[in-house]
This record gives sequence, C-alpha cells and structure tokens, in this order.
Amino acid sequence: MKTVGLLVGSGELPWDVQWQPVDYAASAYGEASMIPQRTELAGMRLVRINRHGVPHRIAPHAINYQANLAALAAQSVDAIVALNTVGGIAAHATSGSLLIADQLIDYTWGRALSFAADDAVEHIDFSHPYDAHLNEELVAAAASIDLVIHQGGTMAVTQGPRLETVAEIRRLAQDGCAVVGMTGMPEAALARELGIPFACICLVVNRAAGLGDTEQLDLQQMHAVSQAGMRKVAQLLVAFFERQR
Repeated sequence: MKTVGLLVGSGELPWDVQWQPVDYAASAYGEASMIPQRTELAGMRLVRINRHGVPHRIAPHAINYQANLAALAAQSVDAIVALNTVGGIAAHATSGSLLIADQLIDYTWGRALSFAADDAVEHIDFSHPYDAHLNEELVAAAASIDLVIHQGGTMAVTQGPRLETVAEIRRLAQDGCAVVGMTGMPEAALARELGIPFACICLVVNRAAGLGDTEQLDLQQMHAVSQAGMRKVAQLLVAFFERQR
C-alpha cells in the first residue's frame, strides 16, 4: 500500500475517517506544526500535517517548514500533495475554482529554505518544481469524476500574513502568475531536496486585490468558499487515490 503525505492549509477535508497520531519525535529542525496523523482511505495510507497547526494558529511566515517536511519523510511517504487556498489572478482563476500548479515564483524572505547547512553548497535542479506525473494523475482523476480543474499555472508565493496590495497583484500578473498564496515555498523545494514527488492543488477562494467586484476583500466570504471548495478537493483526492491502487 502506498503512502501519501498531505499538507493541509486553511481548509479542512470533510472526510468521515478516523485520524490517529503517528509515533513522532521532533527532528533536528524542531517541532512540526502538529503531531502527524494517519489514516487509510480508498486503498491509500495517508499521513497529514495541518501546516497552520491545530487549532489554526501558525502564520505562514512562522511555519516550521523544515520540521513539517522532515516529519512526513520520517513516515516514508511515497509522494506529497499540498493543499493551498489561494487568490485568483488569471482570468480563469475564479472564486471556487481548482488549479494544479506547474510553476512558482518565490517572493518570500527570511524563511529557512533548505535542509543544507549554511556552509554546505548543495544545489538541486528546481526547473520544474512540481512532479509532472503527479500533476498528470491529478488531472486525470478530476476528469474521471467530471470535475472541472485548470491544468498548469504559476503560483506566486508571498510572505504574508497580510494579503497583497492592488499594486502587488498588478506586478504578479505582469510576472505571469495565475494565483497567489503564502505557503507554497519552501515546501516544494524542501520536498525536492528529500527526493519526494510533490504536487500542489490550489483552491481559489477569492479574486486577488483589485480584481474582484468589491473594493475590499471579504474574509468571511473567503472562508465560506474554502469550506465549499474543500468538498471538491476531497472528491478529487479520493479519485486520485483510487487511480494509484
């Protein structure tokens, strides 16, 4: 049975399953956001970490990304799927839509970006930050249940925890970004260092600043869209797991 690691963001997966804590000890990188939890679903062994902790309390810039990825690696996961709630920039990235990212641009600063020591020069190829096979399987899984999903697109990763200004969104659009989130890096790079295939499902919960119908973003509306959208994400993941058996 394969094991998939899940990095869960602001939205919760509405599955009626029992999650159990794994045997966990903090790594040399410190404590993970939570003790990882495991379950089995659709013929797949799952290990999840809610990157913002339980309860939801850890800001994007304060997450111990190294510890989270090390904790998943310690569970011998065969792949990692990250779930990210994002703002939509591209015209097709409408509120409630799903997108499988195939590129990213990192606008963060001050985060621990590597497992390598500061005095160890260790380069990795990061031309294509997401695993092409995982992306293809997620898209195929969506097609198998007639779920509309956008294949490909660049995710901008900003520092947070504040949302972006209108001018910043204009810049990200000019840079070719389709969506914007706050937690996509350094997760993808750390997974690449560990040699673990990594994919990202983006759930668009709002049109980014200056692109929507209102002058200011409605946080309550974003939460409502997230709750509804996570039902689609859950369906997509189950279809994906069934294809991997």
